Amino acid sequence: MSDITSSGSTPAATAVDIRGAVELLAAAASVTVLCHVQPDADTLGSGLALGLALERRGVPVQVAFGSPNDVPGSMRELPGLHLVTAAADVRETVDLLVTVDCGTAGRLGRLAPRLHGAARTLVIDHHRSNTRFGTHNLIEPDAEATAAVLVDLFDVWGVEIDADLAHCLFAGLVTDTGSFRWGRARSHLLAERLLATGIDGARITRQLLDTHPFGWLPMLSAVLATATLVPDAAGGHGLVHATVLRADSAHLRSEEIESVIDIVRTTAEAEVAAVFKEVGAEVWTVSLRSKDEIDVSLVASRLGGGGHRNAAGYTAHGDRARIVAELRDALG
Repeated sequence: MSDITSSGSTPAATAVDIRGAVELLAAAASVTVLCHVQPDADTLGSGLALGLALERRGVPVQVAFGSPNDVPGSMRELPGLHLVTAAADVRETVDLLVTVDCGTAGRLGRLAPRLHGAARTLVIDHHRSNTRFGTHNLIEPDAEATAAVLVDLFDVWGVEIDADLAHCLFAGLVTDTGSFRWGRARSHLLAERLLATGIDGARITRQLLDTHPFGWLPMLSAVLATATLVPDAAGGHGLVHATVLRADSAHLRSEEIESVIDIVRTTAEAEVAAVFKEVGAEVWTVSLRSKDEIDVSLVASRLGGGGHRNAAGYTAHGDRARIVAELRDALG
């Protein structure tokens, strides 16, 4: 069930929720759509789909993210990239600011202050741990991607999902379901609907998930050499963790670095997988994955982050041994 609330108010019924979001969008004189830092295909695909829908209605719209400076290489075939605006050029004030796939204001990075320059803010997301930081919040925690929330919104709004919108939305759906490995029946039904517009799902998936430069291989070799199995962690369910050092990954795109967790998570002896990615002096972003038993969103929340039951993350500070110990303590 989703909820759209003004700050401090009681959540409304689901049907009213989406209509309320549509009313906000339809009444907006100008809109800024913000994606989270280090954008994946769900946040950027959702942002571009929404941006295109607004542009077609004659609404001035910008789509942006705080970092990196450029669109990740794997997403440069997404329609609507002409709407992407450099972070420094994002309007200071706007009628409506919309965030997509951002569980917290902190995920906006250097663009978080733009929230204060908006007359109204609408948070659209599917993370159960979302902190509902907007003046209005449309959260569908049962949706498997923010792209799926956008489909619900477009249907109520009367937006035709053509091939360009379908491309953006399929990109979010295929990545957030791990190529449908953990997608439920409705995700496959939604994929069928999007593919019926004529988009090339195989090409989109290959571009997003199965294409890496040669330099990814030596980086992967160095990272997997650090892999450590802790069988008694997580209450005996097991933890496997690995480390991505800047020295090994500085020459690679963010998507190459993010892909490591999907290899580490395949370890049969561990319920939980973690990848510690060095982003600064004793600053790490940590990706968590679990299979069945452990809710890693709760673990990430204890450590200042959030996410989904089986996929979450957080930022940690300190030397590697200490942050590994902190994670083990949080896992119990």
